[in-house]
Amino acid sequence: MISGSTRVFALLGDPVAHSLSPTMQNAAFRALGLEAAYVPLRCRAGDLPDLLRVLVRAEGGGNVTVPHKEAAARAVQRGSDQVTALGACNTFWGEDGVIAGENTDVAGLVEALDRLDAPEGPWLVFGTGGGARAAVGAALRRGVGLAITSRSPDRRQAFVDWVGSLGGTIVPPESCRVVINATPLGLHFDDPLPPPPPRGVEVALDMVYARGETQWVRAMRTKGLRASDGRAMLVGQGAAAFERWFPGVGAPTEIMRAAVDAALR
Repeated sequence: MISGSTRVFALLGDPVAHSLSPTMQNAAFRALGLEAAYVPLRCRAGDLPDLLRVLVRAEGGGNVTVPHKEAAARAVQRGSDQVTALGACNTFWGEDGVIAGENTDVAGLVEALDRLDAPEGPWLVFGTGGGARAAVGAALRRGVGLAITSRSPDRRQAFVDWVGSLGGTIVPPESCRVVINATPLGLHFDDPLPPPPPRGVEVALDMVYARGETQWVRAMRTKGLRASDGRAMLVGQGAAAFERWFPGVGAPTEIMRAAVDAALR
């Protein structure tokens, strides 16, 4: 039951209607008897500072999704070292009266790749947005090299230069054993597929998720790759976000995973 004491958490982005974060987080809140509610809010990047401020003042918080993760990194007042380094933020909450931020996508991506038993070796990343920045953070954590592709040569070069400034290693795509779709391609049924990976790739992870899995994941499986859509990453980052909002309370990860799986059947 929603009351004047209910803490409100929100997903901020555009689009947000497809997201299962509300389904997942509300299942977690119910399971633990927390007086909280999670809602999707479609917004523009310019709306973020005011929305973050209002939600945090009301003792809530939330997540930020495409295409606003970079704007969120600029809007939070106390970003983690990871947010500062990556320039992308997907989780926010109140801390000592200020807006704090973290990039829990990094933890979610690492967990998703672990579930796929990803091999040692470089990663090929499609995209240069907020999701790709999380992939860079995860690669730096794992100590693996990266190859970057983008439809814009200028954006790709700027992104490659940025990776180098963080101490990352750029490698040729042909050397990669893991491929990650960090673009929004697949959110809509008529989206074109990301480009095919080079030979030698063993594992494919799509940050996008969809009922019955994405077309790209199914295509990767036909090529013999171990492949998964973004549901494991969604749960991993969502559990990490939950534990920022409720310090000392363990996220009910299996309940969150079951809620996502049920919604995607």
